[in-house]
Formats: sequence, structure tokens, C-alpha cells
Amino acid sequence: MKAVRIHQPGSVDNYVYEDAPEPVAGPGEVRLRVRAVALNHLEAWAAKAPPSVRYERPRILGADVAGTVESVGAGVTSVQPGTDVILHPGVSCGVCEACLGGDDNLCPQYRLLGQGRDGGMAELVVVPAANVFPKPANLSFEEAASIPLVFTTALHMILTRAHLRYGESVLVNAAGSGVGVAAIQVAKLHGARVIASAGSDGKLEKAAALGADEHINYTTSDLAEEARRLTDGRGVDMVVENVGAAIMEKSIQALARNGRVVTCGATAGNDATFNVTRFFLAQQTLYGSFMGTKAEMLRYAPCFADGRLRPVVDTVFPLAGAREAVARLLHREQFGKVVLVPA
Repeated sequence: MKAVRIHQPGSVDNYVYEDAPEPVAGPGEVRLRVRAVALNHLEAWAAKAPPSVRYERPRILGADVAGTVESVGAGVTSVQPGTDVILHPGVSCGVCEACLGGDDNLCPQYRLLGQGRDGGMAELVVVPAANVFPKPANLSFEEAASIPLVFTTALHMILTRAHLRYGESVLVNAAGSGVGVAAIQVAKLHGARVIASAGSDGKLEKAAALGADEHINYTTSDLAEEARRLTDGRGVDMVVENVGAAIMEKSIQALARNGRVVTCGATAGNDATFNVTRFFLAQQTLYGSFMGTKAEMLRYAPCFADGRLRPVVDTVFPLAGAREAVARLLHREQFGKVVLVPA
């Protein structure tokens, strides 16, 4: 089969479109003919990671996949060949305490497609049958591939970790990112007043079209000051954050008393600092969040079928154009998801 494999981290030029062995579905697994794969920060990170980073090479990345079931392994009865599906990106052991308790993203063996095993930047991919979900019939493959990672992450952040309540104010940073696009919609669906922040007015206009009530351009305005101005000096109840060190302190300063920041990423730096005294005196909370559970994805599937939630596709590239697609992520040019499609 044709696949895009990365042989060494550190450069977008290390993504190579080439022949690779076809995977075979083993017991309990499903082989998928990939119709679309959406990119995430993992692909951008691999293109700029130092050579000291070690993982099995060459690796096929790509966690967000939509396609058609081509074959199933022994014992699989939950899905049949010919079915159009989307994949949950997180693979877990299925038998530990966390998995059996429904918290599969806390499994000690939890890995994303493209990390612990090959992902979907290829014509074929093999996954456990537990990761296969029906594709909403109203969505294209490109749209369907744009759902799993970012919407599952946003749902887990906003509802499961930070416990959004109806009528609260939510500041969504990096509103043009995949998680940002999803977070705006999830927060609005659950009755929040949403303030979107981004680095360009063009992205903020698109955020408004998704339902954001207010906006902040953090390259021309002070993020914390604007958030407080828009809330009559009170501050926001929640900040949905995936940028990291560059704006973490401003995000915390934007909070109301008893407010909380929930973070799932560090695209602009790992080592954040903030005023600890002010933080505990205001009784604020910082939540870490990683991915989400299969149950959360299943529970919200009807929202994509009826249009209450909708994926946003930024651009579509052929699989052979992976370098250009990853470069678009590196330059932060996208609003929504960058998608690859096999020829």
C-alpha cells in the first residue's frame, strides 16, 4: 500500500510518501480502507521534535481516520465489511481497572493511533474493533475524520473535567485550532456564553459564525484585561486552553473567583509560571485533560447526525501532499482541520 511514513523527527521533509507493507487484521481487529485522515498537533510536533526523540521508525502517524471496513479478524461481530466508519483515536488495553470503569483514556497502556501503533496516513489501517464507530451518513469522509480527537477532547475537558454549568462564561483560546473549534460548539451547546481568542481577526470572524458571543485578538489586546472587560470586571468562569506557557498566566488572570482553567496542550511551550498566591486566594482550579473516552464519543454521536455539532474542514490535501499539509499546521494557518485523502 501507499503510506506517509516519518523516518526521523525534526523536519517536515522527513515525511515520506512511499510503499509500506499492508497491515493484516488479527483477532479482535478491523482493517479499514482509509478515505480521509485529519491531522493534529502530533504530526506538527513530529516535524519539529529534536532528533533525540525516540520511537519506532519508520512510523505511520495519523490519529483521526474515517473510511470503510475492508475485513475483520477472528471474533469480530460488531461491524461488517463494507460499513463506513470513523475511529476513536485512543487505543487501550480494555481489561485494566480504568478501562473496565469507563475511563479508558486513563489506561496505563493508552496510546493514540500513530504512537503505539501505526495510524491512518496510509491507504489501510488496522485497529481494535472497540475503536470503530458508525460514520454519520450526513457527513463526508473528510468531515467525519475531523471529529474524533478534537471533539472527544473538548467534551472531556469542558464537561467531564471542568464541569461546565449552564449560563457560565467560557474563554476558548486558540479558537482556530481543532480543539478550539470543537470547544466553542460544545460550550454553546451546553448554554455557555463563549468568548473566543485568536491571533487574527479572520479567525475570530469564523469563530463568531460557529457561535462565539465575543472575541479577543490576543496579538492586539491584553487577553486578561479584555476578558475582564467583557465580563464587567468579574472574569470568566472557565478557560479552555491548549496553547501552554505563552498565555497560561494571562488565562489565569482572566478567571473569576472560583474559576477554572482546563488545559490539554502546550503548543507554545511547556513551562508556565503564574502567581500562586493570587491563584489560591481566589480559590481557582487548574485541570489537566488528555483525550476522552469512547463512551463520550458514542454519547454525542447523534449531535453530528442532526447538526447540533459540526466538524470544520480547513483544507484537503492528497496523501502524497502530506508535507504541505503538515507545514500548514506548523505555520498555524488553519481554521479547523487539515485533512489528507488517499488517491
